[in-house]
Amino acid sequence: MSYVITDECISCGVCADECPVEAISEGDDKYEIDPELCTECGSCADVCPVEAPQPGE
Repeated sequence: MSYVITDECISCGVCADECPVEAISEGDDKYEIDPELCTECGSCADVCPVEAPQPGE
């Protein structure tokens, strides 16, 4: 499963800058991960200051 961004997201954008496949974009309330593009690398989770990206279920 792809990573998902939880409601903990503070919309800082650091995860989008780090994503090697550009699967993360700014949504209405928080950043979102496109599950079709996500390779489950975890780069977003490694840089997030609030641990918002989490492995999907």
